[in-house]
Amino acid sequence: MREGLFIKKNIDKWKQYQYDPATDPDEMAGQFTELVNDLGYSKTFYPHGKVTQYLNGLATRTYLGIYRNKKEEYSRIGRFWKTELPLTMVKYQRILLYSFLIFIGSLILGAFSAAHDETFVRGTLGDSYVDMTQENISNGKPFGVYGQDGSLPMFVWIAANNIQVSFIIFVFGFFLCLGTVWRLFIEGVRLGSFEYFFFSKGLGWKSVLVVFIHGTLEISALIIAGAAGIILGSSFLFPGTQKRLQSFKRGAKDGIKLMIGLIPVFIIAAFLEGFVTRHDSMPVWLSLLILLCSLGFIIWYFILYPFRLERKSRSSSLTSTSPL
Repeated sequence: MREGLFIKKNIDKWKQYQYDPATDPDEMAGQFTELVNDLGYSKTFYPHGKVTQYLNGLATRTYLGIYRNKKEEYSRIGRFWKTELPLTMVKYQRILLYSFLIFIGSLILGAFSAAHDETFVRGTLGDSYVDMTQENISNGKPFGVYGQDGSLPMFVWIAANNIQVSFIIFVFGFFLCLGTVWRLFIEGVRLGSFEYFFFSKGLGWKSVLVVFIHGTLEISALIIAGAAGIILGSSFLFPGTQKRLQSFKRGAKDGIKLMIGLIPVFIIAAFLEGFVTRHDSMPVWLSLLILLCSLGFIIWYFILYPFRLERKSRSSSLTSTSPL
């Protein structure tokens, strides 16, 4: 094929690659493969032609684009955890407080109801669980349920279950927040009746030291998932100055960010429940250390660090816009 015909046949494609490059990594890789093929043909038949120089430069630029895109993807992941998620979190601290108050209020109501109705615990936790726990208490192993299965299967099942429950709480925000509030209420009542049951057996503080080894992270993540669901519903109910659909898209995007941020928390909580909680005879200081470290992490990363980051961001913004 003559050089002029080769150029005429492919010039439109090359111009598209040059002036309208792909942004998707797979498309970019496909374009690079096409250019390498054309460059190989050009080097074979027109080794000193200008088209060979042109294709060599275009292929080099496309390759650098792929490499740069890959670096940006890695930095994007780090930026998500370092700044994007915390700054999203700080926007919704009031909603997080509402979610916390709903959960704590339902927990108190659950404990109060269990204290005044002997059948309430069975109604919330189920007859089989209550009977099994009473039998374990009689056998001197009140928290034996955490050691019934193997550590690894228990870890996998609990992680999957907790992530599923949290996403249900979030998705229920579609129902104008009511679904999320109801799920938070149910989970709070269950925990309240659960704790009252152990306190009524004289095992209350022991249950806190054992169960909250994993429960601190697990419950905190459920509350944050509740906040994500309320964000989803309230963005549709109260669009403010934005169009309702635009506001809903923003709320959904921010809610999903929070849910993605909770996945590692649920995995760590499941690891603690599967591998650590079963050792219910560990020293009190060790239980307290794990519990306080978990609580400290939640308070720092989801509350204190976001405020600090926002103040820093606001300060740098004011500095950059101030006159010399």
